[in-house]
Amino acid sequence: MVEPGAARTCRRPREPERAGPPRAAMNFLRGVMGGPSAGAQPSGAETIQKLCDRVASSTLLDDRRDAVRALKSLSKKYRLEVGFQAMEHLINVLQTDRSDSEIIGYTLDTLFNIVSNDLEEEEQEENSQKQVDDLGRQFTEIFIKQQENVTLLLTFLEEFDFQVRWPGVKLLTSLLKQQGPQVQQIILVSPMGVSRLMDLLADSREVIRNDGVLLLQQLTKSNAAIQKIVAFENAFERLLDIVTDEGNSDGGIVVEDCLLLLQNLLKNNNSNQNFFKEGSYIQRMKPWFEVGDDNSGWSAQKVTNLHLMLQLVRVLVSPTNPPGATSSCQKTMFHCGLLQQLCTILMATGVPADILTETINTVSEVIRGCQINQDYFASVNAPSNPPRSAIVVLLMSMVNERQPFVLRCAVLYCFQCFLYKNQKGQGEIVSTLLPSTIDATGNSVSAGQLLCGGLFSTDSLSNWCAAVALAHALQDNATLKEQLLRVQLATSIGNPPVSLLQQCTNILSQGDKIDRRGSKVQTRVGLLMLLCTWLSDCPIAVTHFLHNSANIPFLTGQIAENLGEEEQLVQGLCALLLGICIYYNDNSLENCRKEKLKQLIEKRIGKENFIEKLGFISKHELYSRAAQKPQPSFSSPDHMMFDHEFTKLVKELEGIITKAIYKSSEEDKQEEEVKKTLEQHDNIVTHYKKVIREQDQQLEELKQKVNTLKSQNEQLQTAVTQQMSQIQQHKDQYNLLKVQLGKDNQHHTSHSNTLQMNGIQPEEISKLRQEIEELKNKHEVLQGQLREKDSVIENMKSLQSETGTNEQSSQITAGLEHGNELHRELEALRIQIQSQSLDISKLQSEKQELLQQMNTASVPALGDSSAVIAAKNSELEGRLLQEIKELKNDVKALSEEKALLKQHLDSVNSTVAVLQNEKSKLQQEVAESKKEQDDLLVLLADQDQKILALKNKLKELGEPVEDEDDIESGDQGDEDEEEEGEEED
Repeated sequence: MVEPGAARTCRRPREPERAGPPRAAMNFLRGVMGGPSAGAQPSGAETIQKLCDRVASSTLLDDRRDAVRALKSLSKKYRLEVGFQAMEHLINVLQTDRSDSEIIGYTLDTLFNIVSNDLEEEEQEENSQKQVDDLGRQFTEIFIKQQENVTLLLTFLEEFDFQVRWPGVKLLTSLLKQQGPQVQQIILVSPMGVSRLMDLLADSREVIRNDGVLLLQQLTKSNAAIQKIVAFENAFERLLDIVTDEGNSDGGIVVEDCLLLLQNLLKNNNSNQNFFKEGSYIQRMKPWFEVGDDNSGWSAQKVTNLHLMLQLVRVLVSPTNPPGATSSCQKTMFHCGLLQQLCTILMATGVPADILTETINTVSEVIRGCQINQDYFASVNAPSNPPRSAIVVLLMSMVNERQPFVLRCAVLYCFQCFLYKNQKGQGEIVSTLLPSTIDATGNSVSAGQLLCGGLFSTDSLSNWCAAVALAHALQDNATLKEQLLRVQLATSIGNPPVSLLQQCTNILSQGDKIDRRGSKVQTRVGLLMLLCTWLSDCPIAVTHFLHNSANIPFLTGQIAENLGEEEQLVQGLCALLLGICIYYNDNSLENCRKEKLKQLIEKRIGKENFIEKLGFISKHELYSRAAQKPQPSFSSPDHMMFDHEFTKLVKELEGIITKAIYKSSEEDKQEEEVKKTLEQHDNIVTHYKKVIREQDQQLEELKQKVNTLKSQNEQLQTAVTQQMSQIQQHKDQYNLLKVQLGKDNQHHTSHSNTLQMNGIQPEEISKLRQEIEELKNKHEVLQGQLREKDSVIENMKSLQSETGTNEQSSQITAGLEHGNELHRELEALRIQIQSQSLDISKLQSEKQELLQQMNTASVPALGDSSAVIAAKNSELEGRLLQEIKELKNDVKALSEEKALLKQHLDSVNSTVAVLQNEKSKLQQEVAESKKEQDDLLVLLADQDQKILALKNKLKELGEPVEDEDDIESGDQGDEDEEEEGEEED
């Protein structure tokens, strides 16, 4: 790493000695010039001509090398002669002797001496700088006239040999200094031209790397295309690595060169700025600003480096950048802690004044228009006892006339940026002026007290800064303009307090009567800018201003007088203030109505004269300077007249006031009527917007409730699906048992089965009758509920035509559509119940047939094997009873689960009942009908289970029942076997 003390020598290091004996070179040069005993010495031009001939005609490489070495030694003293005579031969050497690095190195050094204007001090005294610059530019034009020469030079930069690469870097840098745009264009169109130069930053030899940085500085000047290529060739990563390796702000001149190159790449280049931000390179800037507790004894190089680092931050958040890009960089700087680090420097002690000033300007642009950064800056406190807000500490410096002028300007800019598009900050500043928030004990100084103190001090610069700062606190905020009218000031003991507005007009009217330090006009200009900002777009403030009968005569008197050039600016601002009083006048004061004020202007001033005085503002030179950029930048305090935001206000109001002056009373009346109509329309639109917002909120709440109910419904549907799957599993288990029982009964006759089963048929049949009656009753209840739901849906359809607003009609339409879906579901349930009713009637008919068969059946005689058969039958009967008991237990468990589902549905119904008390009853009834449908589905599922259980019991009793299970399992074969057994009996 290069030491800081020796770093500057890396910019233009001493040339190393070339290979080859210097005595031989001197002997060769002496031989060319004729030696000491040859008589008269030849002139330099003749010697150079002989050397050029040797270069062109010698066949031995050593001779050509010695000749080029001699030309190099003469090129500084005889620059003109070597340039005109040897340029062509030197270029030819570059093309023909590329294999010999030594002669190429001498040639590049000679060309550098010819083209470069960096002469020694003695030579600069002999030749004027203008002639030197012209000579270097002419030789550069000759060299780059053939673009192949520059392309050839780029190929030499790929050589790793130090004797070739370093002179090539210096020569190309000098060419760019002399003819930058032309050389840039040649490099841009050259294949991989910029990429070859980027490799210089990776060279392990610091001399070449540092000169490569200087080369890229010249290459990237004012060329956006090359800047983008360099940036995308990983330049940011390499340069930041160099800065880190060199010690950040404590580094030497190499850090300065890298920072200048970074500024070239980022300034006014939105693409590179975006790439820098997205590459997370802003986060790598934070360590640059880490300062210790002891900040004394900073070196000049450290001050320069830190100054450039601060400028680099400002490049990323400049107000001239696109707003979106600036805002993004500002937020990134806050989140990575860079803003916090800058505020630490701001509040630190021992920081040099110019660094402190630049830090204030940097913090200003980092927080400008960014709410999160402005809120953080408002919370920063200075390390004092008691702690004071950073804003208060800065304002104390601004109104202190002993502080440097540039520092006071920086503080004003910081305060302006803090209030820019920050209504919260504006309110906090104005609140410190209001009577309810002023600290009566006087222990702490507020921002409002400092502004008032500066506004009424005897220093004209403090008056101007305080007036502009207070104007920014009122910018585009009509509410604060009205609140500021409440501020009362105690001028002296025993006298009643006066309003802030009245005190400003009093000081304005006193003019030169008060002895002030500084410009006499500056105070009045500042107060007039404050009053114009305060009264614009605030009719109440205009009324308060006109209520003082002395204000209008003072303004008309100032405008009507013929004063000097300095006073013309005050006249123009007075005309602007009077025009604001006319345009924003609500005619609440009879003596100061618009028409009377215009008559007064026409009588005492004249309309044309008034418009001419109004135009003095925009024609002033200082106005044009202030309109260029937001930062207050003045060469001296006397030039501090206009504020950037005020120039926008003047530009906006000048044309409006001109039209208002020439308008007749009828046009004013028409305009007032139009304004009233527009206000009424605005009020109506505001009312409807409020209604729409309320309805949107209600809709959002209803949507959330509907989503909640839907999720509950889905949960219930999932539970029902799980129950259905369990029922299906029980069915499968029952079919399995039935198949096993069928195999056991293959050895028994149908008569014995009938005999054993007839013993329990009467009890089972009575149970079947009771259950069938219960099913009929439930069926009737379900049909009644369906009829109720039909009536609800019809009521919903009738309510559709009674809806009032478009939002309600859309809600009812959605509810009706949902109701129609429920109606279709009810129809499907009705069809399912009808099909179940048919099954029930079929079961009843099968039961009647079963009873008839029981009455007609005869008891057969018992055989010898009756005891064995009876034992087997009793065993089968026990197994069947056990299975029936298990099935009943399953039915009982399902009934309990059904009860739980009913409880859950009851809670849902209670939620629906709460919704009925709200405005949207239609949505609630739809939700309630949906839940009742769920109840119907649960009841129907339970009925299906019971019907299946009844069918199973009938089949267990031996009754033939045709259902899906019998058809699928092939029970028809069993019935055929029973019929054959009866025929045999």
